[in-house]
Amino acid sequence: MKKVVSLLYLIVLLVSISDAKATKPNIGNFLECLRHRTTPQNPINEALYTPNNSTFLSSYISYAKKKTYSSNPNVTKAIAIVAAKHESHVQATVVCSNSNGIQIRIRSGGHDFECLSYTSSVPFVILDMHDLRSITVDVRNKKAWVQSGATLGELYVKIAERSKTLAFPAGVCPTVGVGGHFSGGGYGNLIRKYGLSVDHVVDAQLVDANGKILNRASMGEDLFWAIGGGGGASFGVILSWTINLVDVPEIMTVFKVNKTLEQGATDVLYKWQLVSSKFPRELFVRAMPQTIIDWTGNKTIAVVFYAQFQGSAKKLVEIVNKSLPELGLKREDCHEMNWINTVTFWNNYPVGTSTSVLLDRPTSQSGPYFKNKSDYVKKPIPKEGMEKIWKLMLKFENVWMQWNLYGGVMDEIPANATAFPHRKGNLFKILYFALWSDVNNTALNLRLMKELYQLTEPYVSSNPREAFLNYRDIDVGSNPSDETNVDQAQIYGSKYFLGNLKKLMEVKAKCDPENFFRYEQSIPPVRAIM
Repeated sequence: MKKVVSLLYLIVLLVSISDAKATKPNIGNFLECLRHRTTPQNPINEALYTPNNSTFLSSYISYAKKKTYSSNPNVTKAIAIVAAKHESHVQATVVCSNSNGIQIRIRSGGHDFECLSYTSSVPFVILDMHDLRSITVDVRNKKAWVQSGATLGELYVKIAERSKTLAFPAGVCPTVGVGGHFSGGGYGNLIRKYGLSVDHVVDAQLVDANGKILNRASMGEDLFWAIGGGGGASFGVILSWTINLVDVPEIMTVFKVNKTLEQGATDVLYKWQLVSSKFPRELFVRAMPQTIIDWTGNKTIAVVFYAQFQGSAKKLVEIVNKSLPELGLKREDCHEMNWINTVTFWNNYPVGTSTSVLLDRPTSQSGPYFKNKSDYVKKPIPKEGMEKIWKLMLKFENVWMQWNLYGGVMDEIPANATAFPHRKGNLFKILYFALWSDVNNTALNLRLMKELYQLTEPYVSSNPREAFLNYRDIDVGSNPSDETNVDQAQIYGSKYFLGNLKKLMEVKAKCDPENFFRYEQSIPPVRAIM
């Protein structure tokens, strides 16, 4: 594995997670501290839930996305939930938790594949940000201000209400929370034209370990850099973001075309790997291999090609049929619409669906059990490799992959421009996702996912095998406990952050030397000494 730290430096651990704030948690003092540190104008009582409250369980489950945890929340050891309604609630929670030796987990109300924002092996407090969701759009200056508890859907709708030709380059799923998405380097179908969400963040408000609110000027450029792809939860609580909006045409075009194995999906997907990086940067095409039941009742593999183009349907058909005629794209496969309606299309709503659906938030957890992983691919996967993948996928109850196209502007932004490092040289990023409905099938599906991940090893990045922070995977170099140490961090950190890990650890040592903000895959505070 490539060494993360130069031989000129000796990495010295300042404090391990197990040592930080070793004070025995004092729950009574914590609750009393909260009440003393908030004002009558912004009382915290209505935002505070403890296990004694009848609504504690529903508050916990409402933003828990994984059955594995939401079906038995007692294992989380949560002693309280603070659903902050004012920035002072965030400050009080941080100060009172820190002074009483209680860990916190920060939940924005969106997605968290490994549930690290609301579970822990030690007593802890959930700081829930979902009520801090205000958004202001400044069309004239092409900027917006958004609080961390807002969802992408809420942000998109607010932008679209003010302009038909402004957008923001973030994820396609409307229920993703802004807080974690931006800070982890969130991407979407504008990635090839405009890069990542963090490439357009110009300011942020953050509560540090002392409860002080900082902006870009007061936190300094190093910390501002770190929260732009390094994960905000390692450094503080991000209250809000100021972002630059981007220009999009009034008319955009989307399509969704399916190819099964029997229809030559393997050949089409192989050709897609060869030509897609040369597509105009206004075109993004996601390839999504998945298991399906065909019309004969047999299980097979289908590859769904989703596309978004910043231009007309006529031009899109010309581009695709010139470079990828094997897809057989027809004009009737394409739908012209404005940007906000493309969001509903990408979420499989029928064309013409009201964009108000993008404002929906989950009210309870009722989804399946699941497991995810991620990879980066730098050269085409051979057909024989794909055929091995299809064979193993057919053993799952339900599994799919997303092959998300890179290139375009992503090849032009330096790896250290933000804390997010996965830039030039990647053809596409893979998300693996397995789902199952019966808890008794958990062991089988986890084993199959492990086999799939091992099977694809020869075809993906190596030294290190890279991974995407926002597709959190507890298997990536860390133990599923709260006792993360610097050795583990160098393993998962090198995969998530590559050469940026060293600087991230140094920033952590300056802004949070006692390691208050920590979780299973957080960045530990270390410094480099000559």
